[in-house]
Amino acid sequence: MEQHDDLVLVRRCLNGDANAFAGLVKQHQRAVFNVAYRIVRDYEDASDVAQSAFVKAYEKLDTFNEQYKFFSWIYRIAVNEALNFVNKRKPEDELDERMVSNARGPEQLTEIGERNEQIQTALQDLPPDYRTVIVLRHFRELSYKEMAEVLLIPEKTVKSRLFTARRLLKDILIEHGIVDHE
Repeated sequence: MEQHDDLVLVRRCLNGDANAFAGLVKQHQRAVFNVAYRIVRDYEDASDVAQSAFVKAYEKLDTFNEQYKFFSWIYRIAVNEALNFVNKRKPEDELDERMVSNARGPEQLTEIGERNEQIQTALQDLPPDYRTVIVLRHFRELSYKEMAEVLLIPEKTVKSRLFTARRLLKDILIEHGIVDHE
């Protein structure tokens, strides 16, 4: 149903209903922000990247191909915007404290925070193409097909890149002492 709703909103927007795009933003803003955050690792920067992705989508809405899901299209734009942003800035080592859940006890929060920081640091050690497939698969839970649509690469390449990314991430986690060598 979501894809049908998206197509209705896209068509309304293309027919001059500027308010229709607000519905698309509302529907996809969380996913777009989350992928941006996972790639850029900064709350404010992720907000800027997400906003930029929606602006680009609005400007290029007439190029949207209705054979594909709007979600895949906007997600691809967001990933590209995030990667462009990362490539233009210097790496940062900070983890946004607002991402830690307050629903757990202090000891659990400390452990979770430390583990998240270690994983985020390890993810940053991956080249952007590999980091992106890890984020899309394991944090956004996209299928191989959806990842291929978002990244504009063959599904076979997605699988190969993900295999390599997992192996590299495992090596980094072992190197940092986060997991034991098996």
